[in-house]
Amino acid sequence: MSGSGARPRSTRCASDSAPRHGCGNRQPATSTRSWALGREALRGLLARRDVTFQRTKTWKESPDPDREAKLDRIEKVLDRFPDRVFAFDEFGPLGIRPTAGSCWAERKHPDRVPATYHRTHGVRYFHGCYSVGDDRLWGVNRRRKGAANTLAALKSSRAARPDGAPIYVIMDNLSAHKGTAIRR
Repeated sequence: MSGSGARPRSTRCASDSAPRHGCGNRQPATSTRSWALGREALRGLLARRDVTFQRTKTWKESPDPDREAKLDRIEKVLDRFPDRVFAFDEFGPLGIRPTAGSCWAERKHPDRVPATYHRTHGVRYFHGCYSVGDDRLWGVNRRRKGAANTLAALKSSRAARPDGAPIYVIMDNLSAHKGTAIRR
């Protein structure tokens, strides 16, 4: 199973996909001989080898008490003016980072992707804009987050709709978004 790339998410999927991936079969991969492995037999085999299904989670729910009201306002604007809505965010520092997922692994030994702590050549941040109506993403890489770089990226959203009519920008609560130049 581990050499197949995609890992099944349950014993049912694992037992269903085992013949397809050649798992447990000592015949060459080109063999047309098929075999069946029941779910319970597979579960017992994995349990004897201390392999369990493990799930990781790297996101959190918002503690904001006004979260539902804000989401309702966003949905209302998306329904009424989809061509005038932009989503904006900064991502960074850019680099290889662990991601949430799940896999089959030895008990108490989940596969881990190490975080990168030593950035010897500095970091970059991606300031991205997404046009909901056009289904288009664009952005720029910058050396730092800040109000000046945020404002430059937001001006590109205004340039996408030069008619002067209002645009609606969905942003998170980063302090760089709260400057007076940005709020104008």
